[in-house]
Amino acid sequence: MSEPAPRTPKAEQTRATIVAAAMDLFRTRGFEGATMRGIADAAGVSLGSAYYYFSGKEHLIQAFYGQMQDDHLSAAREVLETETDFAARLRGVLTVWVEVAAPYHEFAGTFFKNAADPTSPLSPFSPESADARAASTAIFRDVVEGSDLKVASSLRPRLPELLWLLHMGMVLFWVHDRSPGQERTLALVSGAVPLVDKLGRLSRLPVVRGVVNDVVALLDYLDD
Repeated sequence: MSEPAPRTPKAEQTRATIVAAAMDLFRTRGFEGATMRGIADAAGVSLGSAYYYFSGKEHLIQAFYGQMQDDHLSAAREVLETETDFAARLRGVLTVWVEVAAPYHEFAGTFFKNAADPTSPLSPFSPESADARAASTAIFRDVVEGSDLKVASSLRPRLPELLWLLHMGMVLFWVHDRSPGQERTLALVSGAVPLVDKLGRLSRLPVVRGVVNDVVALLDYLDD
C-alpha cells in the first residue's frame, strides 16, 4: 500500500472528492464494475493522482469505512454527551448509524457481497479494516463507560467488542431490509436494546456470573 499523502487541507479535499466519486461509481456500477480510471475521471483528477492518494479500490473502501466512523461519531455525539442511561445511549448510537448509512442502502447489497468474503480486505474483520473496526468499537466503549450500567467485572472490558458484534449483526439485517426507511431495522434496535440492557445488569447476579465468566473465557481463547 502506498504511503499516505500529506494531510494538508487541499490534500484532504482531494481525498474527499476521490472517495465521493468512488462511492457514486460503486453505487451505479458496483464494486467490480468501477475502475480506478473511472473514479479518477469522475473526481476530475489524473489517474496518477488517484493512485497517489489511494493504492486501489480496496484502499478507497477503507477510507470510506473511516469516513463512516467519523460521521457516526459526530451524529452520536449529542446522545453520548447528554444521556447516562445505558439503554438510551445504545439505542441512540445504533439509530443514528441507520440515519448516517441511509444514502448507501441502495447499493449496500453489492458492496457487502464483497465485504462478506472472509478472505477479502473489505471484510470488517480483516486486518485491513482494523482501524475502522477499532474506531467503531471505541464508540461502543464510550456507550458503556459514560453510562449507568453495572456489569460483571469480567464482562466489562469485553462488552464494547460484544456490542460491536451486535452492531455487525444489525448491519447485515439492514442490508437486507427493504422496508420504507429501514423501519424494520429500527424496530429491531428498539426491541434488542432493552434485552441487552437487562442481560448486562443480570450479569452481576451470582447465578449468572459463572456463565458470563465462561463466555469471557471463550472470547479470550478465540483471541489467542
